[in-house]
Amino acid sequence: MATEGILLGMGNPLLDISAVVDEEFLNRYDVKFNDAILADEKHIGMYDEMATKYNVVYTAGGATQNSIRVAQWMLQIPGSTTFIGCIGKDKFGEEMKRNCKLAGVNGYYYEDESTPTGTCAVCIVGGERSHVANLSAANCYKSEHLKRPEIWALEGQVSPDSFLLVAEHAAASNKVFMTNLSATYLCEFFRDAQDKVLPYVDFVFGNETEARMFSKVHGWETEKNVEEIALKISRWPKASGARKRITVITQGADPVIVAEDGKVKLFPVISLPKENLVDTNGAGDAFVGGFLSQLVLEKPIEDCIRAGCYGANVIIQRFGCTFPEKPHFS
Repeated sequence: MATEGILLGMGNPLLDISAVVDEEFLNRYDVKFNDAILADEKHIGMYDEMATKYNVVYTAGGATQNSIRVAQWMLQIPGSTTFIGCIGKDKFGEEMKRNCKLAGVNGYYYEDESTPTGTCAVCIVGGERSHVANLSAANCYKSEHLKRPEIWALEGQVSPDSFLLVAEHAAASNKVFMTNLSATYLCEFFRDAQDKVLPYVDFVFGNETEARMFSKVHGWETEKNVEEIALKISRWPKASGARKRITVITQGADPVIVAEDGKVKLFPVISLPKENLVDTNGAGDAFVGGFLSQLVLEKPIEDCIRAGCYGANVIIQRFGCTFPEKPHFS
């Protein structure tokens, strides 16, 4: 049985600002269909425009925070999940804390005095989402926060240097350590940080686009073969031989790829009529959350995949990474 605080998530908390927009809006801000990019100067105005001109929904987002929220919802065990990250001292930060609390997740945020809370414009066109992330305070986590006794007791952080400290601690204390490739821009611009921590990772999650970018930046020349990329990641040297590494790659409506022990298995996802698709935002995060909800219950991989597919299927039929009061999964 899962216990209090059994699952800890560490990542970039971003307040999702979600709205249904049109292609003209995407074109005006030079955002490609189904994009996932970091904001630059040309994107700054889009956040205010969405907030003032569109019917927006605010949710506590960021890949890891989404996964932790979904895992908490799937588990339905009070206090079983915790999230750590950095926000600003502003109205968006207060909204983030409120959302996290409503989801039943224990939130321990470091609050930066001078930087605004990170946001992510989630632009929905035809049910498909495009992400433009403005990391802001999410990028300002300080190791001083990690070193506070009450926070180190949670073994959490988000900055690259403290990330490695926790990874090393997990390996030394035989705790399961997982990471999500999360976005193509992280694979591209944070390669060194990912490479340093990967030897300590027991489970690697990602989607096919992120896997291809990971392959590209490492010069593997295997971008067309996602199964081979998953195998290569699973074979990356490990710092501890206590457990093998398992790579899990989602592919939208195509089967989930699981690479372990030098072999690849494919698992079908739950089919959904196109007319039932509302919003793909958070689908991959929800898959990870569902997967983790069964992993902490020590269920086999097959059950973890099934729970992940269930979580993703629920989320894509709703607006934003939101979910009903209770899951219907057994």
